[in-house]
Amino acid sequence: MPARYNLQAPVTGIAEQINDMHTLMLVICLVIFIGVFGVMFWAMFHHRKSRGAVAANFHENTAVEIAWTVIPILILLGMAWPATRTVIEMKDTSNPDITVKATGYQWKWGYDYLQGEGEGIRFLSSLSTPRAQIDGGAPKGEAYLLEVDKPLVVPVGKKVRVLLTANDVIHSWWVPAFGVKQDAIPGFIRDTWFRADKEGIYRGNCAELCGRDHGFMPIEVHVLSAEKYTEWVRLQQAATAAVEQASLVPQSPAL
Repeated sequence: MPARYNLQAPVTGIAEQINDMHTLMLVICLVIFIGVFGVMFWAMFHHRKSRGAVAANFHENTAVEIAWTVIPILILLGMAWPATRTVIEMKDTSNPDITVKATGYQWKWGYDYLQGEGEGIRFLSSLSTPRAQIDGGAPKGEAYLLEVDKPLVVPVGKKVRVLLTANDVIHSWWVPAFGVKQDAIPGFIRDTWFRADKEGIYRGNCAELCGRDHGFMPIEVHVLSAEKYTEWVRLQQAATAAVEQASLVPQSPAL
């Protein structure tokens, strides 16, 4: 089913569990809906006045009261077990392969690689949708308002821990395909994690009302193979070294 009618296709184990729970809850709700309204319409049809039905006069039915108490409890327990298991797994950020600090600004994201092969890499990631598209002067692109100039880059199959904070107001780092949504709060460090099982480009955005340009704060994550990620790290580190070297070159005095 297309993502426009359902959740985005999951690419992490957590997102897969969330997708399965979503489907399970919908099926349970559908069964309850059909059962309740089926019995109601059957009762209305078979006990209508034209058939000479006479309303029964009773006060209590112990069996019915027990049933409508026990059955919902069993349904809730059946729903709570997979949900609790998934939430516990979502909170387990131990033993990551890569740690990235994501800082929310009005209105962009800052990424700082703290652990792993790309340690020391840092950059700001801002919306790259052309202004002409936003103002209606040009046709909207396929990734309208969901594209950035510098995406977060991670290797496939590696556990990535994301430390989240904010510089100004509350933001929220949300990538639906990863099953990740965590608030970034000024003065606090919160964390989440993901392990993408498939290479590709995955998009999200800030899911918190963080100001007038809230809708212009996208998230773009590129999941690469190990070889391509290593090459990306090498290029980033080379560019950083070049900038640092240029800053050390003495400037000629103005004449």
